[in-house]
Formats: sequence, structure tokens, C-alpha cells
Amino acid sequence: MAIREAFGRDGTSLVYRITGDVGARPLVLLHGWAQTGACWGDGLLAELAERYRVIAVDLRGHGASGAPADGYDRSELWAGDVHAVLEQEGIRSGAVVAGWSYGGLVLCDYLSVYGTAAVDGVVLVSAITAIGPDRPGGAVGSSMRAAIPGAMSEDPRVAIRALGSFGKALTGPGEGLGEQAQALFGASLSTRPRVRSAVFRRDLEHDATLAALDVPALVLHGTADTVVEFSAGEHTASVIPDARTSWWDGVDHGPFVADPARFLSELTGFVDSLG
Repeated sequence: MAIREAFGRDGTSLVYRITGDVGARPLVLLHGWAQTGACWGDGLLAELAERYRVIAVDLRGHGASGAPADGYDRSELWAGDVHAVLEQEGIRSGAVVAGWSYGGLVLCDYLSVYGTAAVDGVVLVSAITAIGPDRPGGAVGSSMRAAIPGAMSEDPRVAIRALGSFGKALTGPGEGLGEQAQALFGASLSTRPRVRSAVFRRDLEHDATLAALDVPALVLHGTADTVVEFSAGEHTASVIPDARTSWWDGVDHGPFVADPARFLSELTGFVDSLG
């Protein structure tokens, strides 16, 4: 695995991990709020790399990427970040981009600015595609509502309690997930409080972009998601022409954590169907 760097439109450093055959189809992975490109898990990333050129990005303000003082409310910057990584890798066609949670919004930002010239398919995993009050594509669930505003606090005692409760939704009640749960919690806690807060200072939807989408899309969502409501996934699927859907009964916000083998099967099935 190589660790590389690109630079956003405002000069922000964007760090990403890349592995797999350079000649294989590019699969770009965009993580969620207060996470990093490592959230998908080493095992899943390794298995994906056997088939694809996997690029797991640390979004701005997260992980090893730069954390500018402002700009988190500008869709064109988020879009430019994805574009910068693709350009750095010389990818101008054939990519599949998957966005989990907030990463789905970033994916939509990219599509709204750059279109689908470089993209053959998109995957929205427990994703928001809008943000702000009364936006059906951005409906948040009970765990997310309970975490706010404590999760944005600079007081470590307040933040730890809020993020700990939120983190349970990422792994669900599955057995043997203690190590992964701690890794996800650690990523959340290491994300700067000002970034955890700033990324929510947006109010927009991408329904028009999604309604005009001209590449295949897979919308995958747990029916028991307490971070991004299941209704958000249903809304997104209803807007995208001929969207493929996968509804995971009883699963919370981290499908790839709850059942990585099933997630691998469904993701690879979709990607390989693109020809």
C-alpha cells in the first residue's frame, strides 16, 4: 500500500492510500463524518485490492489530510478534492466512487461540479445526499441527534461521552468487533472539534444532480440506521433513475462492519456488472 498526496483547489493537502493493480478499475472510497480512509477495515481493503485499484481518501479535516480554518461549507472545494485525487492518479475515465455517510454528500458535490466523465458508477452507503433542515436526503437518526452538540465540544469529557454513544451505531451489536469499534472511536475523537462542527454548516440538496445521473448507481442502506435515517436512502433511490437498491434488514450505520463478506459481495457484484 502506498500513501500519496494531492492538493485541493485551496491548496489543502489530501492524503490517500492506494493499493491494487495500477491497471485495474479504480475504486475510490470516501469515508463518513469524523472518520478516515482506514474506516473500511484492513481486511475489506485488502480483498478489494485483489480486484481493483483501491483509493481510500482522507477527506479534508480528517485523518492525515490538512485541516484548513474554513471552507467546509463550500461544495466546490469538496468536489475539487475528489477531482484532485483522480487527476493526481491520472484517472479520467472508468472509476467507481463509493461514499459512506457524509462521503455520499461529498460524492454528490463532485458529481454536481465535474459530472460523470471520469465515473462509470456510484455507490451510496448509508449516505446523506443533502444537508440542512427538512432535506429528505439528509435525514439524521436518533444516534446522530443525541450526539449533537456534545460531539462538537472541545471539552474531552463531553466529547468522549457523545462520540462513544454515536460510535455504537457504527458497529452495531455484533460480537467480536471491539477492536474495530475502538479504531472507529479513535478516529472520531482525533478529528478536530472545529472540523466536526464545521462540516455541518451547510444547507443544500443534490436531487437535481442525482435525477440527471447518467451512470449506474447502487444505494445500500440499513433499515435500522440510527445515524442517517433509512428514509434518506429511500429518498435518494427514488430520485436516481433506475437506481439499484440493497436494504439491509436490522442493520445500523456500518453495513461493511456488520457483514463485510456480504458488503464485499454486493459491492464487487455491482462494480463488475459495469463491464
